[in-house]
Amino acid sequence: MEVKKVRAHVLIKGRVQGVFFRAETRSQAYSLGLTGWVRNRWAGSVEAVFEGEDQKVRKMIAWCYKGPPSAVVEDVEVEWEDYKGEFASFAVRY
Repeated sequence: MEVKKVRAHVLIKGRVQGVFFRAETRSQAYSLGLTGWVRNRWAGSVEAVFEGEDQKVRKMIAWCYKGPPSAVVEDVEVEWEDYKGEFASFAVRY
């Protein structure tokens, strides 16, 4: 049985910058075997793209609702996109 691969474009809002959100996101994504990227946005939010197995991407999104210990997540917007398989790993973008 083939595992369904998905892509999610995620925007996390709240107190999510300066709290190691990007580093912890990268660590979580690595542990789940996901590819993609995460970056800070000028408006104070964090943006990420996750690609991988459906259940693992969903687990990653669930983690985004809480984030690292000092984060205060107020909202998570998820846009599902077609899986592209364009990333070799998971990176922090600057």
